[in-house]
Amino acid sequence: MDWEPVIGLEIHAQLLTRSKIFSAASTAFGAEPNVNACPIDLGYPGMLPVLNREVVRMAVMFGLAVDAEIAPRSVFARKNYFYPDLPKGYQISQYELPIVGPGRLTISLEDGHEKVIGITRAHLEEDAGKSLHEAFDGSTGIDLNRAGVPLLEIVSEPDLRSAREAGAYMKAIHTLVRYLGICDGNMQEGSLRCDANVSLRPRGSRSFGTRTEIKNVNSFHFIEQAIDYEIARQADLLESGGTVVQETRLYDPERHETRSMRAKEEANDYRYFPDPDLLPVELDAAFINAIRATLPELPRARRERLQTQYGLSAYDAGVLTAERELADYYEAVVESLGGEAKLSANWVMGELAAALNREGLTIGTSRISAPGLAGLLRQIIDGLISGKLAKEVFEAMWAGEGEADAVIKKRGLRQISDPEALVRVIDEVIAANPSQVAQYKAGKEKLFGYFVGQVMKQTRGRANPAEVNRLLKQRLPPPGG
Repeated sequence: MDWEPVIGLEIHAQLLTRSKIFSAASTAFGAEPNVNACPIDLGYPGMLPVLNREVVRMAVMFGLAVDAEIAPRSVFARKNYFYPDLPKGYQISQYELPIVGPGRLTISLEDGHEKVIGITRAHLEEDAGKSLHEAFDGSTGIDLNRAGVPLLEIVSEPDLRSAREAGAYMKAIHTLVRYLGICDGNMQEGSLRCDANVSLRPRGSRSFGTRTEIKNVNSFHFIEQAIDYEIARQADLLESGGTVVQETRLYDPERHETRSMRAKEEANDYRYFPDPDLLPVELDAAFINAIRATLPELPRARRERLQTQYGLSAYDAGVLTAERELADYYEAVVESLGGEAKLSANWVMGELAAALNREGLTIGTSRISAPGLAGLLRQIIDGLISGKLAKEVFEAMWAGEGEADAVIKKRGLRQISDPEALVRVIDEVIAANPSQVAQYKAGKEKLFGYFVGQVMKQTRGRANPAEVNRLLKQRLPPPGG
């Protein structure tokens, strides 16, 4: 059977606020267990939630960025279920009237094509605490620091048809929320995580199959692996005469498999009803338009502008705009140079990216500033150092030896472009290699590179390569002559 996967993602983005969604408790990551939990988060009797205005602004900002409908009136509801990490016995979420309605997001695929993915809704809710099993022998510890942390749950339409498309969509959401400044996207800390709904149907069919939900995946790589495994598992099950059970599953990256966790709950299992302690959220046009005016240039628009304005390839523009800070850094380099867009792109994506990856740093913690890198590239443009020497200078700058001109002066790396000085070296090389000269004269033209290499060796890489090539052609006997 030729099966078509049908995939929808529910992405939970932790909103970048200092305090929780309904209390003044801190959202700081890494505190000792239960330090950042207050009576409101724990649902103590008589404690009333108060909505954090900032989460409303952030949700509206996201909705505007994905061309979504912004609800003039949205309602918080109680989602009832009983787990130790929810001491209230319910989670405050949104159900029938979410703050963000239908929207769309365009994703770029590996083959260069683009696809529009529908967004069903995005709603605000509070996070639950965390159960800790490994640290306790025969019991479970509960850390309620995350209880009440604000989340924006972004629900896609079932428009994704492969694990690769799901990965591309998740990356696009990750990039977008970081551009907007509403989520730090730190997946290791759980700031952005994903549930994947996966089902199969015969290709060409319009009806959906029974879906399973893969819960709480916090890696682009793992989400693709989990979906691929689940597609294969469901296909094997259906082709052997079995049936897919609607359930929630967990992905084990060590065993590379999904495992059954619990039967999949339906909406009626949660017994949603409007939260009696929270008023409806009512937004007017002035509030929404004020937020619209603060939207930054979004990733897709910036990618297209970099291609048009700087003549970059789609690939280069895509890499450079994957993070807002990286795009800002790149444009600062180009601005400092007054141009040289391609040279700047090569160095930002090459030497700089390699140095950051090597030491696990982000562009925001780069040891070389954008003006500093521009100063190095200016030395190349002006012919003062070669590209090879520039890499040595870069490493010295990275190690803290100072700006490019200081490093070049200290190490004596200034490029030799004086024709008289180069001719002296070239003549020495020619005199020291009579056999190679004879072979070159006899027609072995590939030896020209050998002479270039010898001159560069004699000058410790400081000779201007273009001048070396020009002068060698004048000083060597013509090949075949």
